[in-house]
Amino acid sequence: MTDKAERQYELVYILPPDTTEAQVTELHGQVEAVVSRMNGQIEKTENWGRRKLAYEISHQKEGVYVLEVINGSGELMKELDRRLRVMDQVIRHLIVRVDEEKKVVDRTRSKRVADSQRRRVKRGLPPVRQPGEGRPAGEVEEADDDRFDGVEV
Repeated sequence: MTDKAERQYELVYILPPDTTEAQVTELHGQVEAVVSRMNGQIEKTENWGRRKLAYEISHQKEGVYVLEVINGSGELMKELDRRLRVMDQVIRHLIVRVDEEKKVVDRTRSKRVADSQRRRVKRGLPPVRQPGEGRPAGEVEEADDDRFDGVEV
């Protein structure tokens, strides 16, 4: 994601349950050709296999799910969307931009760290926890955890 046009997307498409591994590979090859022609890059591909659909689509109750994580432009995604829409072997597809969610998570994490450091400085402590200060992260044993003592379930 070097320039502003370069974004990360997740493409999930569903194929009929009787689709062979060779047909899945062929469709992946077609997607890969479009991506490379439009200067994009496929970061990873996962074949989730045959799964039950949430609801019946054109008399199908199951489908073969495939996930592609693609770095590219919005124009590339429009072209992929257009091509997948007309392919008979694709039951459904969905393209979601995911880089914005990562930015929000990073922004939230950095804000929490800054707030924590600011509070520690106000209490006269160093901004970052020192070794041996407080409980080590992730080592709360249930026997030591007395937060819910006396509470009946």
